[in-house]
Amino acid sequence: MDVRQTIGWNLRRLRVAKGLSQERLALAANIDRSYVGRIERGAENVTVSTIEALAGVLDVHVSALFQHVDDATAKPASLRSGRKPTTG
Repeated sequence: MDVRQTIGWNLRRLRVAKGLSQERLALAANIDRSYVGRIERGAENVTVSTIEALAGVLDVHVSALFQHVDDATAKPASLRSGRKPTTG
């Protein structure tokens, strides 16, 4: 797995664990939603400032996005699509 794929894998894993959609993550990081999707697919060569912004939104150290991924590890789950129910 190359570095772009590792970053994308970890980004998706952390985003799903926080319950954030690509759109919410993108808005909070001030980047385009489709860019987040391309990062998660390993199709983008991400800048350091973008990595810092994403890590900040996810409340993790930048190094968490570079964590080694075993090739045998299952792909991170997807969030359920659609709007979340409102509470209150």
